[in-house]
Amino acid sequence: MHVVILAEFASPSGGAEKVAVESARGLAEAGLRVTYVQGITGPVDPLLDHRNLTRICLDLPDVWARNPVAAAVAGIWHARAARALSDAIGRMARAPDVVHVHQWTRSLSPGIFPVLLATGAPVALTLHDYFLACPNGVYYRFDTAEPCALAPMSAACILAPCDARSRLHKLVRVARTAAARRAVSGRGLHVVHVCDASRARMGAMLGGYGLTHHRIDNPVRVAPGAPAAPERGDAVAYVGRLTREKGADLVAAAAREAGLTALLVGTGPLEAELRAMPHVEMLGWQAPEAVQAVLRRRARALAAPSRWFETGPLTVYEALAAGIPVVASDRSGAAEKVLDGTSGFVVPPEPAALSAAFVRLADDARVAAMGRAAHGRFWAAPMTIARHAEASAALYAGLLRTRRDAMQHA
Repeated sequence: MHVVILAEFASPSGGAEKVAVESARGLAEAGLRVTYVQGITGPVDPLLDHRNLTRICLDLPDVWARNPVAAAVAGIWHARAARALSDAIGRMARAPDVVHVHQWTRSLSPGIFPVLLATGAPVALTLHDYFLACPNGVYYRFDTAEPCALAPMSAACILAPCDARSRLHKLVRVARTAAARRAVSGRGLHVVHVCDASRARMGAMLGGYGLTHHRIDNPVRVAPGAPAAPERGDAVAYVGRLTREKGADLVAAAAREAGLTALLVGTGPLEAELRAMPHVEMLGWQAPEAVQAVLRRRARALAAPSRWFETGPLTVYEALAAGIPVVASDRSGAAEKVLDGTSGFVVPPEPAALSAAFVRLADDARVAAMGRAAHGRFWAAPMTIARHAEASAALYAGLLRTRRDAMQHA
């Protein structure tokens, strides 16, 4: 089987690319032929160096590096990206049996979907975000700092000043979402969800577009090992972009109320504000190995109090795999992996609820038991790269069987 994986980058600039790279490696290790197509020139993760894996770069510009007019046009429909992708597929030694898209908004645009769907191969799109339904991609109102309750692409949605950047960006993104919907409607696109909540929410948003929905967990690049000892930790850790929608400010405020240190790993727009708060320790960006080391050494728990409907935060799964309890937002897909009161806490992303959970972390015996439970539950059904590749390969085989049966009965 020849699988083509498509993403913007060939090294992790975010969760979607990290999953794309790890999925490609896992499939290659499972014996499948994989072609990894990256849109934007840049660093290449060593995981993509494998005998069963070929990499193609389309050498496209990042839309955010272009002037505003060119960025707007390319963001809505990037004709050059469509041509480059069509040429790349035409030059492949073997036609793709399956195509799997992980990210398409930074250089590729909706223009790639007609090209991919015209190959005749089943096309899957993992929904790491909400861009296929929601113009700003996160179904969150940055103007009111709360989840959106509007029907995506309704008149109220189009008029809402909800974009993180500006009203002009919102209008461009509305046009892009409309173009994407037209490009895939009724064309047999398969969408892959990374959490149950996303499947339910996006299924309702995208009804009537002829999509087929599937569910596969994101992979986590971890190896079995002894669990951490979180009861020895002295801080509540947060790992990720320092933004309000991800709740970095909530961690800092709740830790102060609970008398704990908030250990913040990452960078972002709230950095200066958070640095000025008491009981906050800022570590900045850290390599993945360093993050794991600091969590094992310092964290009583990892906090992930997203205000938006986050789909599959990888840092949460990595913490559980290490035996570190997680305090997760009840709006996040991560909550599905945390057993409230046993392997962590699931709470609303509000200061009082978060602070109450942090206070309960003062009990060493409770934290130790939660850490053991987190480790045991994760490794009972591990979300490893190999397991992810197995599930993905099974999906692809099923798609090919369905297509073959349809052709035989046509």
